[in-house]
Amino acid sequence: MIRRLFSSPEGIAGTVILAVLTLIALAAPWLFPHDPLAIAGPALLPPFHDPAHMLGTDRLGRDVLAGLVHGARMSLIVGIAAAAAALFVGSVVGTIAGFAGGLVDEALMRVAEAFQIVPGFLLALAFVSIAGPSLPVVVAAIALGAWTGPARVARAEVLSIRERDYVAANRVVGMHPLEIALREVLPNALPPVMSLSSVIVAGAVLTEAALSFLGLGDPNRVTWGAMIAEGRAVLRSAPYLSIVPGIALIVAVVGVYLFGEGLVEASTSRRRYL
Repeated sequence: MIRRLFSSPEGIAGTVILAVLTLIALAAPWLFPHDPLAIAGPALLPPFHDPAHMLGTDRLGRDVLAGLVHGARMSLIVGIAAAAAALFVGSVVGTIAGFAGGLVDEALMRVAEAFQIVPGFLLALAFVSIAGPSLPVVVAAIALGAWTGPARVARAEVLSIRERDYVAANRVVGMHPLEIALREVLPNALPPVMSLSSVIVAGAVLTEAALSFLGLGDPNRVTWGAMIAEGRAVLRSAPYLSIVPGIALIVAVVGVYLFGEGLVEASTSRRRYL
């Protein structure tokens, strides 16, 4: 699987980008141990003007590079946490719907359709506006709009798997339906669901940036979206304040998508080989 991942250009590029981003995020407390929201120097210092502030400072004198590094940490936390929550909820709901069938299936799928009527970003926007901006609320808001995709994929896989011979054999020998679902059905339904993880992570990173841009992110944490929003006021005189975090956001999202494409290609070629 890993060898096939590195045999594709998308997989190599995505892995390198994500590896660098992860290392930067993990090393953020050691690279910049001070508070990235604290004043670190003169205001609006241009990039590469002072070795102590390689990417300059913002309107309040905060170090841009420190904000960029700590923003990467925030993006990874939100992206991975929201994707994990959405995949967990979606897998559970989809498995229950597909395995139970009947009224349970109908009810759960109608709930999923109700969530799909409202765009995920608008749902997150409304949820954060009501609950208040904080890291757990932002993660929950993003997951709230992303669980329906994994649920539908899991349901489709379970509907196919539950009719197979080895599942029928387990029913014949008297295995409990819950045990069949957990031991035989769910593990085989997970791989297609997990293939959605890269899309959900990338979407979560973008949604978090958009919420922060609108002032609905956690005010106690530095984020790329908030940095882009801060730079709007001085876009003509100091465009780097918005351009630098904007480029970081694009690179992160592209890296996640490329890594996901590489994983899908590797898993597809593996199934063909088998």
